[in-house]
Parts: sequence; structure tokens; C-alpha cells
Amino acid sequence: MNRDLSASPRIDPAAVRRVLREAGLRARSQLSQNFLADPDVLEVILAEADPRPGGRVVEIGPGLGILTDALLDAGAAVTAIELDRGLAAYLRDRHAAALGLADDAGPNTPGALSLIEGDALDQDLVRLVSPPYDVVANIPYHITSPILHALLGTSPRPRRIVLMVQREVGERVAAPPGAMSYLSVFVQYHARVRVATIVPPTAFEPAPKVASVVLVLEPYPDDDRLTDADAEDELWRLVQAGFRERRKMLHNVLARQLPISTERVDAALAAVGIAPERRPQTLAVGEWLALREAVGPIGPDARGRKTR
Repeated sequence: MNRDLSASPRIDPAAVRRVLREAGLRARSQLSQNFLADPDVLEVILAEADPRPGGRVVEIGPGLGILTDALLDAGAAVTAIELDRGLAAYLRDRHAAALGLADDAGPNTPGALSLIEGDALDQDLVRLVSPPYDVVANIPYHITSPILHALLGTSPRPRRIVLMVQREVGERVAAPPGAMSYLSVFVQYHARVRVATIVPPTAFEPAPKVASVVLVLEPYPDDDRLTDADAEDELWRLVQAGFRERRKMLHNVLARQLPISTERVDAALAAVGIAPERRPQTLAVGEWLALREAVGPIGPDARGRKTR
């Protein structure tokens, strides 16, 4: 998708600095604020988000509202969450007409903007708007995992999630077997994942010390997941147990971390064709699912409660 950005404010580092200065704002390092300043990257995000007239979009961290403008121009109904009080005030001034449209015609009206001032982690993200909805976000490293858990761990999940995250985190989320982590297993269980593009530090103002990526997630339908809550709970107990000692052999670590005998672990591994000396990071999501079924009920730990 190619959009004409000629009507939008100029996007480059100098323009971002000027807007911040004129608005009496500054990038706050304690909030990991780095503002997108590259129109080519903006185009990639818009192409992946594919906003449509009447489509509902939750935007986390709108910042100066450059992406918000493009989403509204495409006719999306946007619900934006901004933690920074100064930026929230700036957005209310800049998007007064779109905010007024939400008040007068309703938040689902094409081109309407609803603004929530606060921490995204304090919101019930999957229930802010009615489904189907998409999520677009530029999030700092330290909240990537909790945001992904909030968006994917509960229904109704988004139709699509387009995230700007640090490159190291994004590549870990999208990692293949051999480089898996608990986070990559969790996300790939819930969604199809790919890295759309690598974003250099120079695409931001101020420039961060590391590169970023645009990460695209397309959640699977609910019936593509385990339908029994206890079975899903035991899946995550099993995966978490494995990654507590990710460099150890599975048949040793699972017996140490779970109330299951070594013999039972070895029998389950043999039943699904997983060599006992394999390490947790080598298992694909489907292998974890098969192993959970072969292991069977795990039961409480030594203290009489379920491990998490």
C-alpha cells in the first residue's frame, strides 16, 4: 500500500525536534520515548496495519500523533492510549476534531479518535473496543512481554497486531526452533509471527542505541488453541519448567522442575519422538503440545499447589 503523505506534517528528526520544542515537550528517557521520524518506516507500518474505513484500531503510545493522523485519514476509528501527560494534552489539541467526532457520533465512527491518558498495562486491552479490531504500537523493551501477554492471553484477541519493538526482542519473539524462549513459544502458540522490516536507530528522534523491528502478529482463531483451561495451564507449566534451565537436557530439567518422575518424563518424550537429550529451546510449539498430552496431568507441586 502506498499512501500520499504530502498532506501530513514533515517527518524527519529536525521536524520532530521542532514540534517538541514548540509544544514545550521533550523526549523522556525514563519512558523510553523515541519518536518515529522516517516516512518510509511509517509507510511499512501502515501497509502492515492496513487500516480501513470503519475499522477499529487500538494504538498504544501515539506520541506526537503522526501515525494517528494516517490511521484517521484512512477512516479508522482509533482508540489511543498515551501515558505521558504532556503528549496527551498535545494530542487533544491536535486532534480536537476527531475527538469531537467520537463524542458526537460515537467512538466507532470512521475517523473518530478516543484518547485514554494512562498506562496501557493498567487497561483491559482486549476489551477497550468491540471486535474485530487491530492493534498498532511502538512499545519500549521493558513492557513488550506484558503487552503481548495482555493482548494474546485472553479473548477477544486482535485481528492483527503491528508492533515496533527492539530488534533483539522482536527476533526472539519470531525465533525458530533452536533459538526459542518461553516468550517465543507463548506468542507462536497464539499467533503467526513475522518480522516485516528492520528499523535503524536513525529512524527515530532521539536515536536509540539499538535497532528496532516492525513485528506483525496474526492471532489464530480460538478453536486453534487448547479449549480446556486446565490443559492450557499445564502446557505453560511444562514450558516454564523447561526454560528455567534452558541449557539442560529435557529429561533432566523436567523431572527436577515438576512433580513428575524421570521415568514418566522419559516415557512421554519417547511417545512423541523427542530425544531426551534435546534442550528446551529446540522444541517447536507443536512438540510442546504433543509432550503435554503425553505427560498427562502434572498435579500440584510439593507445597500442594500448582506451579506457574
